[in-house]
Amino acid sequence: MLGCLVASGGVLNKAGPLFVIVGYAIVGSFVYPTLQAAGEMAVNYSDLSGGYNNYPRKFVDEAAAFAITWNYCIQLMADTAIQLVTASMTIRFWNTSINPDIWVTIFYIVILLINFKGAKGYGEGEFIFGSCKLLLLVGFIFMSIIVTVGGGPEKEYIGGRYWHDPGFYTDFKGLCSVFVTGAFSLGQSEFVALSAAEQTNPRQAIPNACKLIFWRILVLFLGSLTLVGLLVPYNSPRLLGGGGSEASPYVLAAELHGVLVVPGIVNAVILLSVTSVASSSLYSASRTLQSLSEQRFAPAYFNYIDNQGRPLRALIFCSVAALFSFIAAFDKQEEVFYWLLTVLGLSQIFTWFGICISHVRFRMALKYNNISTDSLGYVSQTGVWGSYYAMACHILVLVAQFWISLFPVGKSKADVTSFFQGYLGVIILLLFYFGYKIWHNDWKFYIKIEDIDIYADRTMFDEEKLKLEREEQAEKFRSMPVLQKVLKVLFY
Repeated sequence: MLGCLVASGGVLNKAGPLFVIVGYAIVGSFVYPTLQAAGEMAVNYSDLSGGYNNYPRKFVDEAAAFAITWNYCIQLMADTAIQLVTASMTIRFWNTSINPDIWVTIFYIVILLINFKGAKGYGEGEFIFGSCKLLLLVGFIFMSIIVTVGGGPEKEYIGGRYWHDPGFYTDFKGLCSVFVTGAFSLGQSEFVALSAAEQTNPRQAIPNACKLIFWRILVLFLGSLTLVGLLVPYNSPRLLGGGGSEASPYVLAAELHGVLVVPGIVNAVILLSVTSVASSSLYSASRTLQSLSEQRFAPAYFNYIDNQGRPLRALIFCSVAALFSFIAAFDKQEEVFYWLLTVLGLSQIFTWFGICISHVRFRMALKYNNISTDSLGYVSQTGVWGSYYAMACHILVLVAQFWISLFPVGKSKADVTSFFQGYLGVIILLLFYFGYKIWHNDWKFYIKIEDIDIYADRTMFDEEKLKLEREEQAEKFRSMPVLQKVLKVLFY
């Protein structure tokens, strides 16, 4: 959500409104099959310790699992810090005289209280924060439509004015700059599929969850970003990276057109949003670190869960790591923001790639063992080809990011600093991967199909029962009225 509410201003400045929409749409197109693959794996390996972070270990290679999971853990710890830095940046809308680290301290204490209260405190906090974010985006869409057609305080028709001047796109490099921010914005969407896999009827819950993500991307992300592009010129100096006093494009969309109350509301919800994501990232980081310890990828010290269900030692470690957020008082906090942002976006790509390649290898192992997909508790609607498509997109994103990191937007010569800023996530991944290989002297790059133990940790289902359920669902669908069929396909 931070990528949409705040970081989208930076890519709007680099890419223009059309390429922001196209870039987010491309990211959304490969997120959907990734969610389907995650759902299939989660249902059929519900007892596998470590969840989707452990899939590469079982189906691909231990070093790959070690690198991807540690990258993911670092991503979550960095995400906690970047959210708190963003909170201090947002506060500048109201006050620029108070040291930003004071605000970081306040929000840091809030997320600690939520997380140390345990799962109950986390769940209650997420419900409140999530409701506020949803109401903001829905309200913003209505407000923007009214302002665009001339119903705002200035009674001025906007229409496509800013698509004519300064224009609706920059260049191909600008488009390439959108992908990592888009991945960051849609990051952790896989949690929805994994949560649905734990429901009583995952075969119904997962498609519904994926449809929910589809509409979230289409309406809340693409819809609101389209309206931002109509109301904010991409060359505005107040956009992140524009050279002026930065503001969220959602704030500018209201402020530039005389809507006085909305900017304060948007910033308030951004504060709630970043607090929510910081809390979520700290919660997930501590549990990922505990899982790493359980898999012997991290010191055994962190594999401790107290009587309240908290991975206490891992939580304390991740809380200390979040103190990095006190860099908010640094003069070049925007530069730090971009360093963290690219690490987070690339780490998310690695996590998605790990899910998809594990899904492909799982299907290969099924075929090798002559096991039909009819025996699976849930089968990805996009199939194995959806995972191939997503993996191809992941690789193209990495290639595009390499190009714009070495030759940044607006420059024709190579820039070493920009390269390390934009590609640091890949360097971290390679260090972990080859570090593991060297330490263990293990130079096998993949597990042979015949060596994959497809039955270990697998959740077994009664194939006949599954067949009957599918036939009943198909018959029920055939008997529905046309309108109900359409609604079912689209929404539930």
